[in-house]
Amino acid sequence: MSLTSKSEERVRSSVLKIKPYVPGKPIEEVRRELGLTDVIKLASNENPLGASPKAIEAVREAASAVHLYPDGSCHELRRALAKKLDVSGESIVFGCGSDESIRLVAETFVGPGDEVLFGEITFSQYEFVTHVAGGTCVTVPMKNMQLDLKAMRERVTPRTKLVYIANPNNPTGLMVPKSELDAFIDSLPDHVTVVLDEAYYEYVTSSEYPDSIPDYVKKGRNVIAMRTFSKIYGLAGLRVGYLVAKPELAQAIERVRPPFNVGSLAQAAAIAALEDTEHVERSRSLNESEKQFLYSRLTALGVDYLESHANFILLDVKRPAKEVFEKLLRRGVVVRSADVFGLDTWLRVTVGTREQNERFLTEFSACIRGD
Repeated sequence: MSLTSKSEERVRSSVLKIKPYVPGKPIEEVRRELGLTDVIKLASNENPLGASPKAIEAVREAASAVHLYPDGSCHELRRALAKKLDVSGESIVFGCGSDESIRLVAETFVGPGDEVLFGEITFSQYEFVTHVAGGTCVTVPMKNMQLDLKAMRERVTPRTKLVYIANPNNPTGLMVPKSELDAFIDSLPDHVTVVLDEAYYEYVTSSEYPDSIPDYVKKGRNVIAMRTFSKIYGLAGLRVGYLVAKPELAQAIERVRPPFNVGSLAQAAAIAALEDTEHVERSRSLNESEKQFLYSRLTALGVDYLESHANFILLDVKRPAKEVFEKLLRRGVVVRSADVFGLDTWLRVTVGTREQNERFLTEFSACIRGD
């Protein structure tokens, strides 16, 4: 719904610049709108294996106490995560998913006149939170669909406060290798903080991928590592993410964190999920094998794609992606049209189970043949 002119007069000008986020369609919405019963969702990069059984059991056990406010400090989760990451508890800040973590950082460091840099094709929340904070967005063109750190460095000014780098990047799935990231971070002036959004960290298998916490955070660099339990841990519906930074940065961010922002069920599930390393390994292994399966079948179909370091694949359908998206939707397959990222002929498809992937390929083949 559009705002009326009178409403616009009441609203901050920076808020009027915000483009509302468009999420992947929920399965129930597709069933309701199209009258379908058999629907698969490969749109939001969720773990097709679901959450760890241990996490689900932890939620059941914690459910009897939902009438009580959660532990606002996330004490037990903080202790478990600090041990796993080998960092101090005061270096961790918890958020209601990565979305809130991204926003907390902007609210802490960005004000009117401050500049925030990010790639032209990347996660839309960086632009969103910059406008909310009243800052100025500086979008940097990509180079061969990759984040161009040299171009980013050239755009840094005395007004630059933050640089958001999604690694691997969403929606491309491409990563910035350690050598490039090292050089970029080393070149920055002290007033710039780099935010490494590593939502897909656990899926990366490349030896060239940086390990941001020991490589940068624990060395006292102006770097914030941001991760989530929504992807490989399968807890997207519970909304729990976190960031790790040197204590003086983390404690500044902690000042703007809302009380009780991570619910008690989410905390219990996250603790259990951390302990289930077998589920994480199985999820990573499935993702790697199924990516190779999809690559081989897409190649046979003559479809161009980017080799991904995450749990999704960006592919070029050489026609308006929205049309293919709608055709797939009517066939009960929910994917993501990348036109929301400015890529009008590309689709982003989550890597699913073999059954889901075969279903997608069958329906996709029919769509591009014109059946």
